[in-house]
Amino acid sequence: MEFEGIHHIAIIGHDLKRTLDFYVTKLDFEIIAQHRRESKGDIKIDLQKNGLMLEVFIKANAPARSTYPEGEACGLRHLAFTVLDVDKAVKRLNQLGIPTEPVRRDDFTHKKMTFFFDPDGLPLEVHE
Repeated sequence: MEFEGIHHIAIIGHDLKRTLDFYVTKLDFEIIAQHRRESKGDIKIDLQKNGLMLEVFIKANAPARSTYPEGEACGLRHLAFTVLDVDKAVKRLNQLGIPTEPVRRDDFTHKKMTFFFDPDGLPLEVHE
């Protein structure tokens, strides 16, 4: 089997308004589709930006994410977005009211990187 790429990444959030404000208003993802799934008790939102597809599921009663970084659990650790200039990305995130960790260099690639978090604490990274 040969993979041609990643089709989408699925994440779960608690609050529709906060999640859409973060991913759509602040990070500029476009809403492609939105469906209320009564049988599953959630809302499924498909987002897209520069060929990256996110499936966001809003489940008010989903368990909270384990703490980061001390309480890391198996599964998705974080999402990393490629940017041309981490310092410029950090400046923009901070202008939008999104705090970021201090910029550092990747231990192996020596490229600049840093983390920030979505409204539900999912670690997101920008990496040159």
